Amino acid sequence: MSDAEKPEVPAAPEHSTRPRPSGPVRSLEDEQHYGSGPRLKDLDEEIERELQEAMGGISETEMYGDPSKRGKQSAKTDGDAKKMARVIRVHGPDVFCDVPGGRSGGVLPLLQFPEGPPAVGAEIEVHIEGYDADNGLLLLTRKGAAVQADWSSIAVGMTVEARVTATNKGGLAVDVNGIRGFMPISQIDLYRVENADQYINQRLLCRVVEVNPQERNLVVSRRDLLEKEREDQREKFWQEVAEGQVRTGIVRSVKDFGAFVDLGGADGLLHVSEMSWSRVADASQVVQLGQSVKVIVLKVDRERRKISLGMKQLAPSPWDHVAENYPAGKVVSGKVTRLAEFGAFVELEPAIEGLIHISELSPQRVRRVKDVVQEGQEVQVMILSVDAVQRRISLSLKAARAKDAPPPEEEEEPEEERPTKPLRPRTTPLRGGIGE
Repeated sequence: MSDAEKPEVPAAPEHSTRPRPSGPVRSLEDEQHYGSGPRLKDLDEEIERELQEAMGGISETEMYGDPSKRGKQSAKTDGDAKKMARVIRVHGPDVFCDVPGGRSGGVLPLLQFPEGPPAVGAEIEVHIEGYDADNGLLLLTRKGAAVQADWSSIAVGMTVEARVTATNKGGLAVDVNGIRGFMPISQIDLYRVENADQYINQRLLCRVVEVNPQERNLVVSRRDLLEKEREDQREKFWQEVAEGQVRTGIVRSVKDFGAFVDLGGADGLLHVSEMSWSRVADASQVVQLGQSVKVIVLKVDRERRKISLGMKQLAPSPWDHVAENYPAGKVVSGKVTRLAEFGAFVELEPAIEGLIHISELSPQRVRRVKDVVQEGQEVQVMILSVDAVQRRISLSLKAARAKDAPPPEEEEEPEEERPTKPLRPRTTPLRGGIGE
């Protein structure tokens, strides 16, 4: 083509001073390629690849959930999002981990470690359950921990199974189907619980008393179920209980005067005098709180709903052979246990006591008992009488002393010489006879 046939090229505007390129025009992608570094397209592909690697193939919809919802999203996976995470910190009820290959850390509940808090630096296999957009953390689940935190399945009044995970100042920390809950210490049992640690790792049937999904608050009570069961048993118990029955119960309270025993429908009083044939000064020396004891029903008051119990009646009574062992007139040894205004009590053997009346302490008149005997003193006494039915033994201290004392030796008394009166001289002559 000749120069005349070439088309005219319009002249550049006068205000444009930029020279036209001599070669092909570069694209915008080429304009964004600065120096020798990677292009934006390559960076986007690299970021996308790392994100997909960290999330184990979870899609953006599964990751962030419904765009209309905000806050924490719990996305379920098909089990492929398994990672080996390294524990970096344990804080409160949460365990923070570093997930290799990810650009953010992860968190999982401490409840998923029933064996105890993990050590910092330990590696654990976890599942990626979702993403907390507010805090920028991956929501993790430990392998093998079945957590189904479905608040919609929990309602007030439901009976649920709670696993006790820990104790605190106010009660028990529990896990109900993956939801962390709380059981106040007053709601654990019908009676006061002194040691809450005994319930750790136990599974207890409870009733839901409070649910607040927004505040993540769940409160359960075991006592409600126990009270309902107890009420059902109460009427049946009062129809069956009778004097003379032998029952097994649990000591629920120990007082100075005795102990209250739960018989499985009502409480009965085991008085301190009915615990042992021997004298009991302190009930806690015989029974302990929570102890299982076998008792006999002594008295039933159905109108006042009171039951009197005994325990010593189930053991042989030492009074059964007291008449044979302590016949009247026998001198035995004993220990003074108590003093009273009317006499002194002497223990002949465990659970066998007798009374020395004040009139039997000494042959002389006794004004105060302590002037003759003292508590703890060993004495020799004589058996005066035995009443096995009334469980009474009469003793004598002066009779035993009189029997033990040797009889005095009889000395021959010399005959007393009667004094003779001196004869007065006669002043008159004797009459009679023959005189000169």
